[in-house]
Amino acid sequence: MISTSNISLRYGGRKLFEDVNIKFTHGNCYGLIGANGAGKSTFLKILSGEIEANTGEVAITPGERLAVLKQDHFQYDEFDVLKTVIMGHARLFEIMEEKDALYAKPDFTDEDGIRASELEGEFAELNGWEAEAEAASLLMGLGIKEELHGRLMKELSGAEKVKVMLAQALFGHPDILLLDEPTNHLDIKSVKWLEDFLLDFESTVIVVSHDRHFLNKVCTHMADIDFGKIKLYTGNYDFWYQSSQLALQMLKDENKKKEDKIKDLQEFIARFSANASKSKQATSRKKLLEKLTLDDIQPSSRKYPFVGFKPDREAGNDLLTVESLSKVIDGKKILDNVSFTVNKGDKIAFVGPDEIAKTTLFKILMGEMEADSGSYKWGITTSQSYFPKDNSEYFNNVELNLVDWLRQYSTEKAETFIRGFLGRMLFSGEEALKEAKVLSGGEKVRCMLSKMMLSGANVLLLDEPTNHLDLESITAVNNGLINFSGTVFFVSHDHQFIQTIANRIIEITPKGIVDRQMTYDEYLENEDIQKTVESMYM
Repeated sequence: MISTSNISLRYGGRKLFEDVNIKFTHGNCYGLIGANGAGKSTFLKILSGEIEANTGEVAITPGERLAVLKQDHFQYDEFDVLKTVIMGHARLFEIMEEKDALYAKPDFTDEDGIRASELEGEFAELNGWEAEAEAASLLMGLGIKEELHGRLMKELSGAEKVKVMLAQALFGHPDILLLDEPTNHLDIKSVKWLEDFLLDFESTVIVVSHDRHFLNKVCTHMADIDFGKIKLYTGNYDFWYQSSQLALQMLKDENKKKEDKIKDLQEFIARFSANASKSKQATSRKKLLEKLTLDDIQPSSRKYPFVGFKPDREAGNDLLTVESLSKVIDGKKILDNVSFTVNKGDKIAFVGPDEIAKTTLFKILMGEMEADSGSYKWGITTSQSYFPKDNSEYFNNVELNLVDWLRQYSTEKAETFIRGFLGRMLFSGEEALKEAKVLSGGEKVRCMLSKMMLSGANVLLLDEPTNHLDLESITAVNNGLINFSGTVFFVSHDHQFIQTIANRIIEITPKGIVDRQMTYDEYLENEDIQKTVESMYM
């Protein structure tokens, strides 16, 4: 167990935490959520001891070991991969190093023998004989092949290093596990492996993630940072979000009888409980949900931007035809004979590990890049709006405040209209007068989405629109695209985003595309499709 007592932290005049008292207990997985800048990563650093709070203390049950997903991927460059993983259990690694040093001595004494015997006993207690096998198993599960285990860390790619650092945190069955964005840079299979690992993990886990599917899958509780406090809620992210919305609606409807409210709550809890999987954590979550009362459900003070796309005109049946598009960049074939036809109402998720391929296709379709061969043709009734992966050209060296920046893309030029629009995207009052060039990554994304909403386009192309966004903004964009009546092409790593929006999946592979009219989960779970996909990467 890990708990805090009266934790407070200030940076200058800014209060980040004030008298935080919270207890994280054994066997539960807590999703730490909060708006951008609320202090999620900072709180994890306080728990791990990396940062010292101004007041208060962190208490860990005596004898329990805490492990942290480290963010410095260069710290272990001179160590081999397998050893780096084992270093996640500091005491075990110390014993191994001391043992090796003793046995390597040319003048091994009786005292050395006694010390070696003591070390061997502790080594066995810590399951040291299984250490290399466990480390190798973790690495394999995360997609690090056996031939890489003996390599130096500096020889690995950035994505491979991230996986090794994750394996290091998981190694040795820690009692308390702190994970900050553990799914970043993981492929689909690795994320699924990590989900399964954590579902069977019986220790305490505290995780920060913008991946709602991941939070929904593994978490038993949400720890919500709001106004410098942290409140615990039973259930996963979707339960927290929907229950807070339900509570908000109940507050608005003051005349509704309490009996009716209780009935609504019971039906709501029953629905979520019924959807729980058979894993240990989900089963315990189901029991916890059934014990909730009306007073346990509270509205959130979190603000959500308004994201709604309304086409100026309906597109006809002739949307887009792509024929035999190919493109080579720097001697590498990025697109190989890509052909597909888009139907009215299609919401297509473009997936696959090659980021450049997806971005290149979108740039070609928007006329920003020419294909080496092949053609494409938009229907005459279509109008397109594009969200690029790199939006820097829209903001760098732009000497405009937000009102004037957005006015460029609006047919309605009145300041009251522009300010009203910005207000719905959480730029109110003085925020609307910030200079465009000094915006944060998330603020730039919200501006780009505002530009797209003003376009009135009936076809939207979005390349990684959830990058830099907090969970509230991701949810708003997600709902906006679900409700959009036009056609959508999008690229995303967010499982829930893809599952809830797309009705068609196109995977771009080195040998062409795999194109299926189905949901993302159906696509991933279809063994025949996955065999076809694997063959196209060989």
